[in-house]
Amino acid sequence: MPLVTMRQLLDEAAKGGYGVGAFNVNNMEQIQAIMEAARETRSPVIIQVSRGARKYSNDRFLFHLMLAAVELYPEIPVALHQDHGNSPETCRSAIEMGFTSVMMDGSLLEDGKTPASYEYNLQVTRQVVEMAHARGVSVEGELGVLGGIEDGHGAGVDAMAHLTDPDQAVDFVERTGVDALAVAIGTSHGAYKFSRKPDGAILAMDRILEIHKRLPNTHLVMHGSSSVPQELQDIINQYGGKIKPTWGVPIEEIQLGIQHGVRKINVDTDNRLAMTGAIRKVFFEMPEEFDP
Repeated sequence: MPLVTMRQLLDEAAKGGYGVGAFNVNNMEQIQAIMEAARETRSPVIIQVSRGARKYSNDRFLFHLMLAAVELYPEIPVALHQDHGNSPETCRSAIEMGFTSVMMDGSLLEDGKTPASYEYNLQVTRQVVEMAHARGVSVEGELGVLGGIEDGHGAGVDAMAHLTDPDQAVDFVERTGVDALAVAIGTSHGAYKFSRKPDGAILAMDRILEIHKRLPNTHLVMHGSSSVPQELQDIINQYGGKIKPTWGVPIEEIQLGIQHGVRKINVDTDNRLAMTGAIRKVFFEMPEEFDP
């Protein structure tokens, strides 16, 4: 089966009432692990790469690894997605390379740090939608700024002000024509999402419910959705790591999101923790080994 678009996968997910995992990769081993898990669970999958991963892996290496994955796992529907494109040019380069889906993150300016105006977000996202749809490529947009309510990381001091506004979400989807909308509900990138088990005070799941009421036919996206399992933290620390106590997004909250229109669930940190723990364990238990 050739690479498919994100929209194709999410449309099927909406019909079936499930969510599709979107996993960030940097190398061959991660792609292999994700594809093996997809085969084991008989699941479609979105493999996505950040700008940093594209720079590290080199576009051509990465794209041909993806073609190999599609060839070796022909029964698995796979989309190749640009995560957090910071400009129309970034998205254009991904499309020209053969990506079947791109994210235009116009919630921030091109530096990837400064919150952008709503009009800027509308303008650049619409520009990418027109360019991508002309090539049969899906587009994810973002409204609100991804960051933790708890500490304001990535969202300024008043993080609550940067959550997705339901009224604005309706206008944004109508005016941009995005295929999926990433919503800001208090999650953040990285392992240190919350210093305690998240509740309604620091994880605004009610925003998803409200947005889904107003946009019942729009595919919603949860970013920063790693659950940061305690057992993965323990393995790293047991073998010399120093992961501080931290909590991720509870599985039950992800399941609640899926019941209310979330169709794409972004995960990166959990895979990094699993990989780091496995490497540390092997190096500790077999110090004589040097053949990767």
